[in-house]
Amino acid sequence: MIPRPFAEIASVGAAVPPRAVTNAELSRTLDTSDEWIVERTGIRERHVATAAQSVAMLAAEASRDAMDRAAIRAADIDAIVLGTASPDRLLPSTACDLQALLGAHNAAAFDVSAACPGYLYALTIAEGLIASGQSRTVLVVGAEKLSTITDWEDRSTAILFGDGAGASVVRRSTRAGRGILSTFIKSDGRLAELLYRPGGGSADPISERVVCSRNHYMKMAGREVFKAAVRTMAEACDEAIRRAGVRPDEIDLLVPHQANIRIIEATAKHAGMPLSKVMINVERYGNTSSASIPLALDQAVTDGRLRSGSLVLLVAFGAGFTWGSAVVRW
Repeated sequence: MIPRPFAEIASVGAAVPPRAVTNAELSRTLDTSDEWIVERTGIRERHVATAAQSVAMLAAEASRDAMDRAAIRAADIDAIVLGTASPDRLLPSTACDLQALLGAHNAAAFDVSAACPGYLYALTIAEGLIASGQSRTVLVVGAEKLSTITDWEDRSTAILFGDGAGASVVRRSTRAGRGILSTFIKSDGRLAELLYRPGGGSADPISERVVCSRNHYMKMAGREVFKAAVRTMAEACDEAIRRAGVRPDEIDLLVPHQANIRIIEATAKHAGMPLSKVMINVERYGNTSSASIPLALDQAVTDGRLRSGSLVLLVAFGAGFTWGSAVVRW
């Protein structure tokens, strides 16, 4: 077996729609308030794309940002792996639309449907493609337009979700010790109906009945999701650290899925990390599912919280239930 690390995150890029929807704006149509939302979720605003902004377009903006930072051209990309829970259409994949927008004609392109850990699942696949020799350079993307599958009349979900995209150029490690030290992914389909879209798929195709019953929107059992999230995020943190062969106190920055401030705090407490060592931007973007971690990574780099040599722990959970983690030497 090739020893790790053999793949590194060379760069990150991000894209969010300009329009920010504040809690005050939501309180005009929902029985809620800014204080209520902030206390329970930590979210102050979320970005919402226009009808003209597709998931592929957001992904392309984030990808070009990451490609510029890594100084690569579209022709250098061997594969595009895109995590999304809100694809532009069921056929073809959003990754293929992204490939066309970028002009990455040498790349194989496909979507990963793993909800919020989609970026981590895609990162794990990218590492495998590089380790096997199938690819040298992989574009890993998490992109969402959750506003289109959110029921804006349902207070339990409408306050949580936003749109955005994040991307990374993943390539063979260029320096000894730098790169992905471990990954961990897992799922439990028995928990599917804690967070899901009942209608709109082939089991219950889109119809007047589905639309009138609003079953094409996300449904969530909030309390049960919280319990499962805390448990699975804790497991994922422990396993990634164990597989990386590092100590928890060696982690310089924890970058968790930005679902809810209480889940983030519980995860940090389990990992034994003060909030000063946790990347938190849920107040600005809300829950952007697979885009959550790359958006947070991009901000961490911009803010100077991630530097060459930093040891970062990534962790996420989501619908499925799915969860995953990774330890990366920056």
